[in-house]
Amino acid sequence: MRLLKTILAASVASFVALPAFAQQQVTWWDFLAGGDGVRMKALIERFNEEHPDIQISGTTLEWGVPYYTKVRTSVAVGQGPDVMTYHLSRMPLGLSEDVLSEITDEDLKVAGLSRDDFFTRALEAASGEDGKLYAIPFDIHSIILYYNKSYFEGSEFLDEEGNLTGIDSLEAFERALAHAKDEGSTAPVSYATGDDGGVYRVFFTLLKQQGGDLIKDGEVLPGDSLDKAAKAIEIMTRWTENGWQPEQAEYEASVALFTSGKAAFHMNGVWEVPTMVDMADKGTLGFEWGAVQIPKLMEQQATWADSHAFAIPAQDMAPEKREAVLKVIGWMEKNGIEWAGAGHIPAYKPVAESPEFAEMEPNATYSKLAETAAYDPRSQIAGVASPVYDAAINVISPAIHGYLEPMQAAEQIKTELQSKLR
Repeated sequence: MRLLKTILAASVASFVALPAFAQQQVTWWDFLAGGDGVRMKALIERFNEEHPDIQISGTTLEWGVPYYTKVRTSVAVGQGPDVMTYHLSRMPLGLSEDVLSEITDEDLKVAGLSRDDFFTRALEAASGEDGKLYAIPFDIHSIILYYNKSYFEGSEFLDEEGNLTGIDSLEAFERALAHAKDEGSTAPVSYATGDDGGVYRVFFTLLKQQGGDLIKDGEVLPGDSLDKAAKAIEIMTRWTENGWQPEQAEYEASVALFTSGKAAFHMNGVWEVPTMVDMADKGTLGFEWGAVQIPKLMEQQATWADSHAFAIPAQDMAPEKREAVLKVIGWMEKNGIEWAGAGHIPAYKPVAESPEFAEMEPNATYSKLAETAAYDPRSQIAGVASPVYDAAINVISPAIHGYLEPMQAAEQIKTELQSKLR
């Protein structure tokens, strides 16, 4: 009995002598709603289950200007999160406001990552003009071309396997639009013609496919980019005049035109892939569909794109906290296949090139756009919820509905945006 008491006492003393369990609390901010929000919350929950030593405390804030304003003000007073989601298109603004911490090669090593793990276009967009990295890309999301196969059965635009084919020029695409209209489509190509994002992304894609620049070296539509912008607007206007695209369609209406079977094509972000998949699984879509990258309609392949990324605020942080944050980011990247289920292309190449992603359709089909992704120009007035988006709804949308001549609209964009750069 005395021996047992001695052993128990020694055990208790040993237990008391052990250091207290140190758990790192990581404060996380994101702007992710809808399906993106559901998937991210699931990833956070799984990380917390697998890492009792690091716990993420997540908060979702309002998307757009409110989010980035909150980031700026909170970091300025040292009350920002430990890690946050960030659009790469907003990087120039973030750098100008000094809210982003540099992410070094040593940081990447702690996260179990390296620069070679990421697609070049995404890595460039995550870097400053000094070449330093200020965010770690999580995905590449772009607009893609959804299509309703029923409008093209037996035509030159559908191959024997039921895949879209033969659209390798603007002329071929417009021929497909005319064919779809003849087949009864009331909106051969649907996109949000009355929404800033929908109009901007289509316009920017057509501009970049001509090799044009929206902003370069502090100048808006430099050189022949003014003519190229006018041409992009002229094309979008022609689609209205021919009855190929809806007039003043809000975002939800543009999606509904496709899901209801009235639109043969739909230009929208990859984020609507889950909508199509869910409806098809439930048997409520009513037709077979597919999705491909926006075809090469002009001189070169290019597609508007952006990325969700992880950034660390520029504020004081203990080394052990930073290490925990980097481990969180590394884990998220390596488990990005779950995030790809939202339609995104993983920016982390080991996931994008994995057998699991190769079987994920239609993502795997359009994933090659990662190599030709066209990010917004490096400018404080570009990116999501920025003046360039305002120009899309205030100038380009009226123009494609006949209220301005294409060149008038291009000149107005140049004047208005240039004034904001002074």
